[in-house]
This record gives sequence, structure tokens and C-alpha cells, in this order.
Amino acid sequence: MAFRAFTQTHIYERRAAPKEKDKSGIQCLECYDRNLYIGTKDATVQHLIFSCDLSPASRAGQARKLGSGNQVSQLRTLPLFNHLLVLWDRSVVALNMFSLEPIAALKKIQHVSSFEVCRSSSSSSTDSVQMVTSSSRRRAIQVHVVGVDRWEVLREVPLLLEPVAMAVDGTSVCLATAGRYLLCDFQSGVSEELFPHDHSRQHVVVASVGRGEFLLNGPGSLGMFVMKTGICQRPPLQWPQEVLAAAVCFPYVLTLQAHGLSAYSMVDQQHKQTLSLGGAKGLLATSDGAFVFTERDVFSLRLVPVQEQIQALVRQERVEEALLLLDGVHAHCPLDSYTELQKDVSCLAGFVHFYQRAFSEARDLFIRGELDPREIILLYPEIRPCLGGHFRSRLDQEDKASKALWALWREDADTRRRYLRFLGDFLASVRETPQGLGCSEEVDCALLRLYVELGDAENLRQLVESPNACALQHCVPLLEQHGRFFALGFLLQSHGNQVEAIQTWVKIADGVHQDTTCSDVYGHIVQILSQLEDKDTVWKFAAWTLQRSQETGVQIFCRHRPQFETWDVEALLEEYPQAMLLYLEFLIHGLNSEEERHHSRLALAYVAQTQRVEEEADCQEATGRLQQHLWESKFYNVSTVSESVRSTPLHAARAILLCRAAKHHEALRVMVEEVRDPQATEAFCCLAARGRDADLRPTLLLSLLQIYLGSEEHLGAAADLINNNPQVLAAEQVVRQLPGSWSVQLVSQFLVGSLREMLHRRRMASLRTALSLAELTRHKVIWMQASKTKFRLDGGQKCNVCHGDLAQPQFARSLHGELMHTGCVGSSPSPSSSS
Repeated sequence: MAFRAFTQTHIYERRAAPKEKDKSGIQCLECYDRNLYIGTKDATVQHLIFSCDLSPASRAGQARKLGSGNQVSQLRTLPLFNHLLVLWDRSVVALNMFSLEPIAALKKIQHVSSFEVCRSSSSSSTDSVQMVTSSSRRRAIQVHVVGVDRWEVLREVPLLLEPVAMAVDGTSVCLATAGRYLLCDFQSGVSEELFPHDHSRQHVVVASVGRGEFLLNGPGSLGMFVMKTGICQRPPLQWPQEVLAAAVCFPYVLTLQAHGLSAYSMVDQQHKQTLSLGGAKGLLATSDGAFVFTERDVFSLRLVPVQEQIQALVRQERVEEALLLLDGVHAHCPLDSYTELQKDVSCLAGFVHFYQRAFSEARDLFIRGELDPREIILLYPEIRPCLGGHFRSRLDQEDKASKALWALWREDADTRRRYLRFLGDFLASVRETPQGLGCSEEVDCALLRLYVELGDAENLRQLVESPNACALQHCVPLLEQHGRFFALGFLLQSHGNQVEAIQTWVKIADGVHQDTTCSDVYGHIVQILSQLEDKDTVWKFAAWTLQRSQETGVQIFCRHRPQFETWDVEALLEEYPQAMLLYLEFLIHGLNSEEERHHSRLALAYVAQTQRVEEEADCQEATGRLQQHLWESKFYNVSTVSESVRSTPLHAARAILLCRAAKHHEALRVMVEEVRDPQATEAFCCLAARGRDADLRPTLLLSLLQIYLGSEEHLGAAADLINNNPQVLAAEQVVRQLPGSWSVQLVSQFLVGSLREMLHRRRMASLRTALSLAELTRHKVIWMQASKTKFRLDGGQKCNVCHGDLAQPQFARSLHGELMHTGCVGSSPSPSSSS
């Protein structure tokens, strides 16, 4: 079906005898409201009155014969004064619009070849109208002021060539001479030449577009749009060479040829419609269409409503043309009607792209048109149950379209998945917008069903994990049916059913339900419980988590905020020793607990752990953690822990406890006799002295040396001890304890190191003294500079106290300015300062 921008109606036929055919033919038209004026070749003006719809049934008004010859060349109405201006016999006369009686006060204007009324005059006057006439005798145009009972020439604008056609917009006049178009502003007198034309080969067309713009028949059969400033703001139209006349009926340009009429879009410059009309002579544009006339007939062209045009383009799948047309008429439509029209067109265009599988374009158009998401859901038979039975579509094609899609999907599984993905993409895009919030339950239910159908576990989880409007009575059976129990738990949780959600996940972990979409459902349960505010729910599942894994389950209490009462947690963990140990570590190292009970229980837990483990590596790790705790903690009960390690092989721990009880000698004997590791024993002394008095480490090492020297078995360890610590042990104390049988070579390393350490200390002390003296001197210099006082010491100057010569650079001065030796300061009767 061809696109129609205009509808054609035959509204008038002038009947005449054959012999009068050439004498009474229609020559021109003018229209105002429902009044149509016809000018004929035989100098007659005919008034017709039409009904509101311009139906062929018209009522004839008055008719006036102006004379015996010459044709009526132009007609123009002045509704302000009820005047009808007529150009006849090269004169402009004024008639009453309704009675067609001549207006006696307005004498005819002679020697006029053409005229135009200034419809959009910038004058603010309401009692006059401006009119422009071209003279048939002079190369000039005249501007007239027309009133109800007078008209007079306001100004005259001379021209180089005689005008053959013109159009007026405000104070701007566009003229066509024999070979060129030009612009003239009759108010300022400024004129500008435009492009040339071939008057001998093509008809001259000069028509006003409005808003200071003119339409001209340019070279190369181009319809040129020229602003009153002389520039073109629209692309030209390519139209036929034999154009007789042209007019603008926005958004179209109508061109008249001998065989018919063509309509071109001003939006995309494309030909849109052709109306066959033999013998056409003239064209008159109106606000909503145009009139075309032949010798005997008048046809009305009514502009099809823009909405119907756009819908027709969309039905013909000319989507881009429809959108361009919509954007083109934007400025000429009320905002509300344009907004609604834009939505409707965008949705219709979206459906065209949808059926063409241009899904990205369809989604954008549906969003732009604010399409109700349920309209799309309705097209999908398997998703339609999400709508329930209360939704009624505003579109007429839903059943037919959904059946067609269903048949297509049955034949092509890949196409079906593409359509399903499009629906998911569209619904996800509008879900958080007002477009989707108006039917959030249907949108979320449809998304859930789609993700299940497509096997999209990630998007399904994001949907049910976040706040959603899914209907449980619809979605829960669906998830159970497809084995999506992990997502089911999230759905229940998002709707406040926390206990049911965790119970669902517990069944997955216990193997009651099978769901491969989560690799660590147990870890997920622990994480949920560690973040849960409802303590009763946490207690309900705490024992289950600990039974599966003490190390993981205890994290419920280690991560949880707010904190549980430690007594309650410890009571629960009594049956789970590894969990208890980890919880105590969390209290001490994580929460910085200083309770003696926690520190003591942790030490006892470490002791018990060393007894439980069987692997050597695990035992060493547990022993190391016990020793570290005993060294670092200050809050455990030494006697309680000592009792627990007394009958165990934890000799190093027992030594640490003896050391913490200030029984250093006993601790060293345990290390030497039980641990039997000289390096560990030496490190034990360092750890015992850490953070204590600096003399404690030398004391412990000397005690250890005495223990070593008391047994022949440990003499080698004694030699290693003193040779490894020459910086710590004093040589004089060590030498006194060494056996006389030891050679100097055996202890030479110790002696050399000790002497070096002693010399180093002395030199460092001397250096510190020198640095202190230098610092003192610097401060004195600063003090002298700050005092801003100068002293002059000449040879032979005497001390004011002992009267001896001041021969040294050092001297002192009293507050009264008296100079003296620095050694005489104490004998000075008044305070002094040194320099």
C-alpha cells in the first residue's frame, strides 16, 4: 500500500457551455477559513462557502463581474478589515469579503503587475496592514499601508530589472527578475543578489515558507530554501524541471506539474507521494493542506494527520522515515501531544525491529517509547503465566504475533534463545526505571523464569540476591522444579524468610538437594551466619556448622557483629576443642582480651593440642605456638599452666614458665638437662631478657656458663657460649670462672671480641663527650650572636680578679662588663658570663 501524505477531494466544478470554455476558466484562488474565492478569466470573482470538512457539497455565495474583459490575476484576503483585494486589469481593487461590494473609500491602485500582503509584518499596529506591489511601468516595488478605508504608498524601492514574481515575509521581499533572484528589505533598503535562473527554460517559483524563509526554483531543477539573511539552512530538493508552481504545507513541499502534483518531505528531502491531476494550472497552500485548480475544477488536498502518517510508515516498515518525520514536526507540535506521539511511534518502530531480529535497536526504541514491559512479555507464550489474568494489552496483534513466534521457535532453537535473551536484556534495562517499577512483580517473575530457562545462574543469583518483587507462589515451585535450590535460598532470604533460606542451603550441603551452581554452599552458610543480626537463627545452625568443620564453623563467632557473650560461645565450643582454640585466639589477638581466663585457657588448649596431634610437623607447629603464647602473654596463670605441662615432654614450655616465675637458674637447668639444645638454650636467654633490665641477659648467660662448666659433658657448649657472646659477657667475669687447664687459643676468639667491644665502648664514650662539647660551644656561639655584644681583648689586658694577663682565648665577663679568667669566676663578687 502506497504512503499517503495528502488526501484529494474534488470540491468544485465550474459548469459552462462549450463556447465559453476559454473565456470563463479559473485563473486564481484565495481561501480564508471556510470561504473560497475564485478568480476567472472573464473578470469574475466567485465566493464559495464550504462545510467544516470541505465536503463537495458547498454553498455558493456572491459573485461579481468586474468588467467586460481581462482576467483576475490575484486574490488576497484581509480578514482584519473584511477586505478582498483583487488584481484585475493591472489594478488592485478592494471588495467586501462577503458581499463582494466594492469599497468606495479605497480607490484602485493602477499599473500593478503583482502584489502580496505582508502577513507577518513586524509592525505592532492593529489598524493597518502593509502590502507590496510591483509596478508595471517602473522597475520598482512600492510598500503600501492599507487601512479600513484608506491606503497609501509608504515607500518605493527601485530595482535594476523588472520583477516577474515575488513573495513577502515581514519586511523581507524575495523577488525573481528575468534572470536572477534577489532579496530586499524594504524597511532598511538593503538588497542582496542570489543565484541566477533560466526563465526561458523553467518556471519561476517564489514562495514564502514562513519565519523569514523562501522557497525558490533554483538552477538544475533544485528547490532552494533561502533565509532572509541570504543563507540556506535546509538541503535543497531535487524536483522535476517542468514545475509550474510550488508551495509549503509543512512538513511537505508541494510541486505542481501539468500532469499532477508531487509531495516532497522537508525532513529528508525525499519524494513521498504523487497525485494524478490532468490540466492543473495553479496551487494555493493553506495551513492544513492546499487547493489545486484546473480550468473548471477545484480540488482540496488535506494533510493526513501526522500520527496516521507515522503509523502508516511504520506498518510499511519504513521505520527510519517515521522517526525522521516525528523529529521534523517536533517544533510544530504541542509538547504533550508530541511526547505521546513520540512514545507511540518509538514503540511501533521497536516492534518492527523486534520482528526483524534487530534486538539492540528494538530495545532502545521500547525504552524510548516507555513501552509497558508486559506488552513484550505477552508475546512469549512460556513467559506469559507471569502476568496472571488481570493484564489486558493495548495492542491488537498480540495473539497473532505470539502464535507466529511460537511456531518460529519450535523450528529454530537458536532463534528462540535469541528472542529470550532479548527479553531478558530489555527487562533488566527497565527494571529499576519508572517504566518497570509500575509492574515490578511481573518483570521480576519474568526475569526469574527467563534466567532459569536460559541456564543463566549468575544473573539469576543477582536477581534473587538483591531486593526483588518476585511472587513466591509463582517462583518457588519453578525453582524447585528446575533444581535451582541455591537460588531458592536467596529468594527466600530476600523476602525475609531467613530460617527457610538457610534450611534450604543446609539440605544442599547434606546432599538432600542436588544443585551444582554453588561449589561451596557450606562456606556460604557460614558467611551468612557470620553476618546475620538474628542471634537465635545463628544459634539454631551453629552446632551443625561446627560438626561439619570446626575450623570453618567457628568463624561464625569470630566474624560476627555484634559480639556474642563469650561465656555462651565457650559453653557451646566445649565439645569442639579445635574450634575453642581458634575462638580463644580470636579473643586475644583479634579483640585484645586481657582476661586471665582467656589467656590461661588458650595455653591449656595449646598443651592439649600437642597431645592430640600425631604428625611430627603438626606437633612442632603446636609446640611453637604454645611457646610463643607463653613468652608473649602476660595475663595467664603461671601455676595453672605449669601444672598442665608438668607431666608432659614440653620441657621448653616448662622452662619458660619457670622463667616467668623468676626461677631463672631452674629454667636454665631444664633447658640444659631436658631440652639438650645449646642453641635453643642460648636463644632462651635472649628471649627471657627481652624487654627486661639490660643486665639480665649477661646474668643469665653467666649462669648458663656456670652450669656448663659444672659438667665435663658440656665443656664444648661452654666454649661455644663465650665465643658467641663476646659483646655481652664481661671478660674479667668470664676469666675468673674458666678452668686453668683451658688454653688461651681456646678462648682467643672471645678475648679478642671482648677487648674490641671494650675499646669500642670507650671510643664511643669519648666521641659522645666530644660531640657534647661541640654542641655546648655551638650553643654559646648562638648565645653570643643573640646577645649582639662585641668584646675586644688586647694584649696585656689584665684579669679583673687576679690581675694576671688574659693570655687564653677563653675568658669570662661579669654583667658589669669586667673581664676575668674562667677560673676566677667563682671569686668574682658579681655574676658573670663565659665566652
